[in-house]
Parts: sequence; structure tokens; C-alpha cells
Amino acid sequence: MTDFDGLRSRMVETQLKSRGISDERVLEAMATVPREAFLPDTGRLDAYEDRPLPIGGGQTISQPYIVALMAELADIEPGARVLDVGLGSGYSAAVLAEMGAEVFAIERRGDLARRAEKTLRRLGYLQVTCRTGDGTLGWPEAAPFDAILVAAAGPVTQALREQLKIGGRLIIPVPVGAGHQELQRITRRSETAWDTETIGGVSFVPLLSGES
Repeated sequence: MTDFDGLRSRMVETQLKSRGISDERVLEAMATVPREAFLPDTGRLDAYEDRPLPIGGGQTISQPYIVALMAELADIEPGARVLDVGLGSGYSAAVLAEMGAEVFAIERRGDLARRAEKTLRRLGYLQVTCRTGDGTLGWPEAAPFDAILVAAAGPVTQALREQLKIGGRLIIPVPVGAGHQELQRITRRSETAWDTETIGGVSFVPLLSGES
């Protein structure tokens, strides 16, 4: 029988702490959420490898370090209202919920959204609300958000910027030329002002508009 608990603990030590992830809330959540539960049966033995993994439909579950980095950059406090764009497998939403956030998660593909919601419910993450839709539009009726995390590379839409609270953070991978992406943190400073920080190079699947 595979010792997933041991693999999870090792992942936290060797993939997260060793790369500078220091937020104890993030580390505790990553040590708690069973990543294997969000993968197809054929991929579960690889759950704690240091890379993204396929979940079907050309989509992936992000590398553990990237999930942890985005959560740390978002600075999630218990009770925070968070928008998760690109629900995918549901793993990142579970990490945010484990940190105490109320999560609103959007997935363009209805099949993935239904599967992720089923997994989240089975694991008891009832504070995650899922919907199928166009993530570039955000979730206006649930806004404003303390943080928005986008798990696919695309433009920074005005809809997402405006759905942040004052002081809220948008974490998003942005295309910057042919074949290159950079992770950005955009902080809303006022009704009309946003600051942008570049974190570093990343590689994500593209963020698509419209519904599927």
C-alpha cells in the first residue's frame, strides 16, 4: 500500500520549504490536502512528484510548488473570500479552503467542474462553491474578493481587477511574448489604482474565454 501521508510530508520538506515557502498556513494546508484524491486512478502513484500531472481534457493539476507559491503570494487569512479561476481538479481550491477561505471556483469545462465538485464534497470541503463558466469574467455577484488566483495563462481582464477589494491580490500567469509567461501579483490600492509585481517565469495551460 502506498504511503501517501509520508510522500506528502516529504513533498512539503523537499519541494516547498527547500524553495522558500515559509507561510505556515500554506505548509499546513499542503501537508493536509490529499493530492492523490484529485487525480485519475492511473495517476495517483505520481501524486507527489515535482511536476504538473494530466487530469484529462488536455488539462493538468499544477506542480505542488506552484500551488503553494500562489497561495503564499495571495496571503490568505481565515475567512477570506477567494475566487479560484480554473478549478481544474479542485486541488488548489481545497488548499485554499484548508487555509480557512470561502472559495468561489470557476471552471470552463463542465465535466471537470462536476468531477472536482464531487471530490471536494467527498473530502468535506463544503465552503467551496463551484460553477461552470468563463473565468475571464470573474464572478461579479460574489465579488468583491480578498484574493483571486488564476490557474491558466491569460490577459489581466478589467473584470478581474475590478472584483478585488481594496488591498486585494490577483495572482495570475500572464503571456509575455512567444512561448513565455510570467507570474504576476496585482494589488488593488484604490478604486482606480493597481500595483503589479513580477514574480518569475512559469508555464501554464492557456486561459480560454467562453463556456464549454
